[in-house]
Amino acid sequence: MQESVRSLAGVLLMAEEEKKSEEKKGLVAEFMDFLMKYQVIGLAVAFIIGAAATAMVTALVADIIMPIIAVIIPGGDWRSSVLQLGPVKLAVGDFVGAIINFIIIALVVFIIVKFMMKEDATKKR
Repeated sequence: MQESVRSLAGVLLMAEEEKKSEEKKGLVAEFMDFLMKYQVIGLAVAFIIGAAATAMVTALVADIIMPIIAVIIPGGDWRSSVLQLGPVKLAVGDFVGAIINFIIIALVVFIIVKFMMKEDATKKR
């Protein structure tokens, strides 16, 4: 019984000392600990690369894929493509471009995740 009380007291004392040491840390040190603990830098880099990849895929769809599709569409201007359903006109050109963007980005993300999971599985062995 006394040993458990002593060990509990030791844990409480260590927690109190850790709290005091955190209070002594400056704002910059706490911020750096936060960045390292939650890997915020890596997340920011991934976000920036993702934004650049999105711009690249958008350019691929708008400048390479959709002009090929425009040859197939009567009139050639895919952005102004309209689907007529009775009195309703649905502007589907930009929507089709957005769907193609999404499919390409989803495929790239799938391939990256599949590669990373395969590599992670080999490290665990």
